[in-house]
Amino acid sequence: MKILLGDFNAKVGREIIFKPTIGQESLHQDSNDNGDRLVNFATSKNLVVKSTMFPHRNIHKYTWTSHDGRTHNQIDHVLIARRWHSSVLDVRSFRGADCDTDHYLVISKVRKRLAVGKQAAQRFDRQRFNLRKLNEPGVRKKYQIEITNRFVALENFNDDEDVNRACKNIKQNIQTSAKKNLGLQEMKQNKPWFDEECLGFLDQRKRAKMQSI
Repeated sequence: MKILLGDFNAKVGREIIFKPTIGQESLHQDSNDNGDRLVNFATSKNLVVKSTMFPHRNIHKYTWTSHDGRTHNQIDHVLIARRWHSSVLDVRSFRGADCDTDHYLVISKVRKRLAVGKQAAQRFDRQRFNLRKLNEPGVRKKYQIEITNRFVALENFNDDEDVNRACKNIKQNIQTSAKKNLGLQEMKQNKPWFDEECLGFLDQRKRAKMQSI
């Protein structure tokens, strides 16, 4: 999936000749020179300008406002390969986000369905036992006794018995003993990188920014 996004300084209009590369929901009626270049580039690379295809209020379309507050432009865009254009569910700007720039934050919602192979699915379903408990003498001794007793029951293996079935029984005995005596390993919970300290710094910057105005 190819996605191209950023500040192109391009006002894309609603010209019929540019369809289906563009939509009819652009903020602007006519394209400027950079808008024509962007559309031509998208057409040559089999891309579509998805930021012009979603109906929103104008305040959720423009991505830049002049310093005098009178001029509003939609010059930040999201382009995606035509093959995957339906994966983009929405594109809009958010004026309240603090991005430390004179542009507004543009958010795109993208959904992609990934096909997981059978081997990958089996790999994710594997149980991870807490092997560190084997370092404890009491747990290790208990596990040894458990696994020994279970393998004694398999000593009556006949040469005529199915090898695959015997292998499966051995595997089940090992897993059952490990789960009973060692337990499963707990998955580590990653700490979110955006914590209260980050929020504090953002508040400080907002207050400093308001004082400078």
